[in-house]
Amino acid sequence: MMYLISRALSQGRNAALVSLIGTCLGFLVYMLFSALGITALLSTVPLAYDALRIAGALYLGWLAFQALKPGGRSPFQVRELAPDSPRRLVLMGFLTNLLNPKAAVLYLSLLPPFIQPQLGHVLTQSLWLGFTQIAISVTINATFVVLAGMISIFLSTRPRWMLMQRWLMGSVLGVLAVRMATTKR
Repeated sequence: MMYLISRALSQGRNAALVSLIGTCLGFLVYMLFSALGITALLSTVPLAYDALRIAGALYLGWLAFQALKPGGRSPFQVRELAPDSPRRLVLMGFLTNLLNPKAAVLYLSLLPPFIQPQLGHVLTQSLWLGFTQIAISVTINATFVVLAGMISIFLSTRPRWMLMQRWLMGSVLGVLAVRMATTKR
């Protein structure tokens, strides 16, 4: 969600909505892996989960540093960027979501409690639940993208709000990086 909001603020609502397609594809991969039992590898091989967790923490830490360093910029600061092609936007959204280990954990923890083998084929139930979650996620993220576009107009005309937002977001990203790095399985 943070990636999509930053994309909306920096390149506009349409670029963020195209990026949302990529994040949706990332959810789809994890959902299918979970439904097929492959994502269980992340639970049984601690190194795989830890590698994804550390990579995500380093990325968040880098974003926090970029916001908090003297003269830094928040990842959500409105600025003109060269437009990315739709293909690149989808790919970046996909990779951003695929590098999020919590997405895999979400499906491993979300799907099984709702599956009732006595009601039918487990894979079919898993897929229905996964597609439902993806539909809800796309709806919520699209709403945030549209709202972020409106907020960016407000922030771009108020320098003090931008400074406060930069420090707030840098601090939040830093805390999230530390939390992700120190979270145990």
